Amino acid sequence: MIPFNKPYLTGKEAHYMYQAVFSGKISGNGIFTKKCQYYFEQRYGYKKCLLTTSCTDALEMAAILCDVKPGDEVIVPSYTFVSSALAFVRQGAKIVFADSMGTNPNIDADKLEALITPKTKVIVPVHYAGVACDMDKIMEIADRHNILVVEDAAQAIDSYYKGRPLGSIGHLAAFSFHETKNIISGEGGLLAINDERFIRRSEIIWEKGTNRSEFFRGEVNKYGWVDTGSSFLPSEVIAAFLYAQLESMEMIQNRRKAIWAKYYDGLKDLADMGLFSTPEIPTYATNNAHMFYLVCRSLEERSALITYLKEYGILSVFHYLALHKSDYYTRHCADRPELPMCDHYADCLVRLPMYYELSDEEIGQIVEAIHDFYSKI
Repeated sequence: MIPFNKPYLTGKEAHYMYQAVFSGKISGNGIFTKKCQYYFEQRYGYKKCLLTTSCTDALEMAAILCDVKPGDEVIVPSYTFVSSALAFVRQGAKIVFADSMGTNPNIDADKLEALITPKTKVIVPVHYAGVACDMDKIMEIADRHNILVVEDAAQAIDSYYKGRPLGSIGHLAAFSFHETKNIISGEGGLLAINDERFIRRSEIIWEKGTNRSEFFRGEVNKYGWVDTGSSFLPSEVIAAFLYAQLESMEMIQNRRKAIWAKYYDGLKDLADMGLFSTPEIPTYATNNAHMFYLVCRSLEERSALITYLKEYGILSVFHYLALHKSDYYTRHCADRPELPMCDHYADCLVRLPMYYELSDEEIGQIVEAIHDFYSKI
C-alpha cells in the first residue's frame, strides 16, 4: 500500500531530543524553542515568533490578541479546517463564511466587501495548499474598514506572495507542524506577530497570562498574573524535534517540489482533456508543494476514483467538509449561506499521496492508475 502520508525523519531528531532531555530544561521556552523562533524571525522577517503546541493554539492566541468578543464578526472561508473558525467561536464571535475562488480553493477576495458589516473584527485568509490568497486585495479592504487580518498559514511554510513570505503580511499568522505538513514535529505550531502593538501581550498570553518571560530576561523583578492566557508553549522535546527539521528545510522542500512537478507533468494530458483540474498557481504566488490534488467533475467520480486507487494499493483522500454545512454550524446558526465553489471543492477535490520518501517509481504507479481509471469511464 502506498500511504497518503509518511512522516519524514532527518536523522537528527532523536539526537536533539536527547540533548533537550539531558539539558535539565524540558518544560518549554528553552534553548531549542529559542533556536526555532530565531530561525523564523531571521529567515522570514516576522517581528516576533512564538512556538505553540498546535496551529489551533496559535489561532486561539490570535483571537485573544485581536480582542474578539461576543457579537463581533469574523470572516472565514468555509472550505478550511475547523480550527480556522473554532478559535474565534471560543471567544464568542459570529463566523461569517466566505466562498472559494473558481480557480483554487482560497477565499474569493472579490466577494469580501459584501460580507463586511460594522461588526466585522477580523478576516482569516487561509492559504490552501500553501498557495497565497490575493493578499493585496485583502489587506486593502481590511485597512479601509479598520479590520485585523490573521493569516491561517497552516499549510504555507516557505511560500510567498509577490516575494513576501506568507505569514508576514497580515497582522498575525498561524503555522502548523502537524505530521502531515512539510516541516513537522508531530503536533506543533507557531504564532507570527507582525504588528508591534501585539508583541508584549502575545508573550504574556503564551505564558499563562503572566509576565514570566520578562522576569527571566531581567526586565521586571518579579512576575505574576497580569492578563488572560493559557499554557500555549510546547515542551523542549517538541522544539528539539522541530529544529532538526528546520535544519533540513531546503532538502525537504526541493524533494517535495520535485514530486509535485512529476505529478503535474504526468497528469497534464488528462487535465488538458478536461477530465479533471490540477492545482493552479497564480502569478503572484509560489508553490511550496504542500499537497497535490485533483478536482474531479462530480462527487460520484471522486468517490469512484478513490475506490479505484485503493484497489491499486494507493491511499488517496478527500479533504474538508464545508464548515457552513457542518452539524455544529447548522445547530447553532440560522444563516444558510450559498457557497457554490466551496461546495464544489468539498464534493470533488481529492488529495494524492505526498511525502518526502515517495519514490519516482511510486509516483509513476499512481499516475498510471489514474490514467487507467479515466480510460474506463
